[in-house]
Amino acid sequence: MAEGKIHGVDPMEVHFHEVGAMDSIIDTIGVCLALENLGIDEIYASAVPTGFGKKRMAHGLYPIPAPATLELLKGIPLAELNVMGELTTPTGAGILRALVKNFIMPGGFTVEQIGYGAGEKDFVHPNVLRTLLIRPSDLKKNPFEDKAPLERESVFVLEAQLDDMTGEGLGYTMEVLLSTGALDVFYTPVYMKKNRPGTLVTVLASLETADRCETVLLTETTTLGVRRSIWSRNILDRRFINADTPYGQIKVKQAFMGNKMLHQAPEYEDVARAAKEYQVTFQEVYMSAMKQGI
Repeated sequence: MAEGKIHGVDPMEVHFHEVGAMDSIIDTIGVCLALENLGIDEIYASAVPTGFGKKRMAHGLYPIPAPATLELLKGIPLAELNVMGELTTPTGAGILRALVKNFIMPGGFTVEQIGYGAGEKDFVHPNVLRTLLIRPSDLKKNPFEDKAPLERESVFVLEAQLDDMTGEGLGYTMEVLLSTGALDVFYTPVYMKKNRPGTLVTVLASLETADRCETVLLTETTTLGVRRSIWSRNILDRRFINADTPYGQIKVKQAFMGNKMLHQAPEYEDVARAAKEYQVTFQEVYMSAMKQGI
């Protein structure tokens, strides 16, 4: 699909050159066989270095990273490694895009085995790919002895500061961001240059929705630029139950670490609906759902 997008043709009509070479096919099959033989369940990777310069390909002299490589790396964090030469090929980028769960080293794991693979080219840095075989750490010393490690995932943090936008515009922008797929959006009062009161817009987005959320900030707000960084976060296992209350069923969100529930909260929309329908206070419905949810 990436090659088809670059050439402006249907993916079924693409004729591969470098990617179709025998070494690329061997690389792809070799990776899949290795993962199957080792019984790998999930793959994590660090930020990806691409290198810079130019490389001669079937269509002529092109900048590094190659167009298809760059298309495959959209939404993937790139490493700051200032090296002349191609460090990531279209084949490598395709493998990363298809197989990697998160582009950040997961926490709560123990390294069991380490493997190295050396490349043929000579650079100022060691031309070596390092792989780690990891497993969940032993948490017996953790106060939650029967719990598994928290799930860690990568998220993008998008930020922009505004001092010339109305409250109505900010409210509309939040609605658009959330409907676009943002994980969370929040505003923070700040003071900007010339002592102007302003608003810091912060958006949490997944790797898949970060580009779309960034476009919303650039088109729906008055900002001239958006800062982007990648963070990792631990996530509790979230489950939903329906609590039977005198005011009907109320959905309750519960957060678990392993088999232990840490906290819970009734869903706002259900509580508000029931409070209006039964002409009682919000807190009365809320507390009733909390008691039933335990």
